[in-house]
Amino acid sequence: MENDIILTLNHLKQYFPAGKNKNGEKLYVKAVDDVSLEIHRGEVIGLVGESGSGKSTIAYSIIGMYEPSGGEILFEGQKLGKKNRSMQLKKDMQIVFQDPGSSLNSHQTIGEILELPLKVHKIGKTKAERMERVRQLLEMVELPEHYMYKSPASIGGGEKQMVAIARALATDPKFIILDEPTSALDVSIQAKIINMLLKLQREKGLTYLFITHDLSLMRNIADRVAILYLGKIDEIAPAETFFQRPEHPYTQMLISSIPVISEEEEALKPAKIESTGEIPSPVNIPPGCSFHLRCPYVTPRCKSEDPVMIPREGSHAVRCHLCQETLPGATNTN
Repeated sequence: MENDIILTLNHLKQYFPAGKNKNGEKLYVKAVDDVSLEIHRGEVIGLVGESGSGKSTIAYSIIGMYEPSGGEILFEGQKLGKKNRSMQLKKDMQIVFQDPGSSLNSHQTIGEILELPLKVHKIGKTKAERMERVRQLLEMVELPEHYMYKSPASIGGGEKQMVAIARALATDPKFIILDEPTSALDVSIQAKIINMLLKLQREKGLTYLFITHDLSLMRNIADRVAILYLGKIDEIAPAETFFQRPEHPYTQMLISSIPVISEEEEALKPAKIESTGEIPSPVNIPPGCSFHLRCPYVTPRCKSEDPVMIPREGSHAVRCHLCQETLPGATNTN
């Protein structure tokens, strides 16, 4: 249903100038190159890719830090640019950054940090009402009330990230971008934050775009998973389908490399795929499929023709010339 879609990316492109070549022609880093994606209300969609694949660039384009080079972004049917963003939109859409240490003002207390969005969006008529909301926010993220008097420098990395999450929740948003929110934290703290995020998502009906490079994290978190490679989505599928029946060779390569601790888990993984070659420069992406330099199943067509997304069963789609054929490792062995 169309009204079930909260965010739409239509052929989104984000190019950055990168000087000129020897012939004087302008060069561009194609950080995001023709990405289309629909996100449904109340779902958690995982966006996974290696460093430099364009994950954070997509996040920053959605949130309005960059003006798209091409394509469009729609939030609840409204086309967004960098400038035409209403206060209501800014309330409805929030982001949690990877490094809370750099996103929290070190010269303010936690209470002042959490009160600021309340002031900006005129939530609470009096100081007392705002402070009560700050207490509620701290309770949501399982931090004691007295933390409002602390500074960011006096608390740990996991606690800083909880404060950053509380700040994102301050305006009662509908949609939150989580840009690798646990990648810099200890495993035990990661688990606590992930459980808290999922609890908040269920209780408040939130929609998450969860960006990460950790594919194994998505198995128990995401409703759908999309794989990004050199600025393009190669495969998107429901999480169960994604891990049990990956079709794109790049997806198979990533899943087969996830560490496991038992023979039973190993049997569920696709056949091991060895990566050959190097990741191309985003300034000089080769013609054809951008993965063909590393793909063990490459054909002449892959080197000359850029594939398009091909629908598979359900909401599964793959961007690969060979997806209609049976690739080794395309299904699990059980």
